[in-house]
Amino acid sequence: MNEIKIRLRIFVIFFFSLMVLGTVGFMLIEGATFLDSLYFTIVTMATVGYGDVHPVTEFGKVLALFVIIMGVGIFLGVVANATELMLSRRERESRLEKLNMVIGVFFSEVGTHLLRMFAHYDSRFSEIRKDLIITEEWTSKDFLTVTEHLKRYAFEVEPKRVDFENLLNFLMEKRGFMLRLLENPVLLEHEAFTELLRGVFHLTEELACRQDLRDLPDTDKAHLAGDIKRAYLLLLNQWLKYMEHLKTNYPYLYSLAMRTNPFDLKACPIVKK
Repeated sequence: MNEIKIRLRIFVIFFFSLMVLGTVGFMLIEGATFLDSLYFTIVTMATVGYGDVHPVTEFGKVLALFVIIMGVGIFLGVVANATELMLSRRERESRLEKLNMVIGVFFSEVGTHLLRMFAHYDSRFSEIRKDLIITEEWTSKDFLTVTEHLKRYAFEVEPKRVDFENLLNFLMEKRGFMLRLLENPVLLEHEAFTELLRGVFHLTEELACRQDLRDLPDTDKAHLAGDIKRAYLLLLNQWLKYMEHLKTNYPYLYSLAMRTNPFDLKACPIVKK
C-alpha cells in the first residue's frame, strides 16, 4: 500500500504542476483570463474538450497539444492509483478482520488461561491488577494509559511459584492448535502476534527439552522464568490490543471478555445484573 501511496502522490504532483503550467501558459500566450485558462487546462487534461474555449495562436495550440498528451496519462494515472489505493485498503481491512478472528480464537483456547497462569507466577502482580480490570467505560485513552504503564512495570516471575510440569502439560496439549495457527498466511502480516507465538513456542521447547522438571537447579529455573517473562509481556500487550479491538467493533464479545477477565478475581461469565 505504501508503494501505491507514493505513486499516487507523484501523479498528483505532476497533475497540479501541469495544471499550473497550462494555466499560466495560456494566460501569457493566449492572453486569456485566469478562469478561462484554468477551465481550458482542466477540460483538456480530463479529455472532455467542450470546445467553447480554444487556443488561437500557434504557440497556444502547441501548448494545448502538450497538455493533452501529458494530461491524459497523468489524469488516468491519478484515477488508477486512487482506485487501487481504495481497493487495497478494503482488502487490508478484510485481512485484519480475519486476523483478529484468529487472535480471538487463540485467546479463547490458549491466551486467557496462560495469562492466569503467568499472573500467578508474577510476585508483584498485585501492583497492576487493578489497572487491568477493564470496564464498559474504558476509552482508547484508557487502553493507551495502561499500555504505557506496563512499559514501566517490572515483571518478576518467581520460579518458586511456577509449576513447570503443569505449564508444560498445558502447552503440549495446545501445541497442535498453535501450529495450525502458524499455517494461516494472514498471521505473517501481524508481527506482534507472530512474535508472541514464537515466544510461547520457545518456552514450550525449553520445557520439553528437560527430562525431569521436578528437580531443576535454581539457575535453570531462573532461566525458564526469563522465558516465561518474555512470553508473559508479549501476551499481556497483545491481550490489551485485542480487548480494545473488541470494545470498538464487537460490544457483545467485549462484554464476555470483561466477564472472563483473567485478572479480575471477581470475574464470572454469568450475567447477574
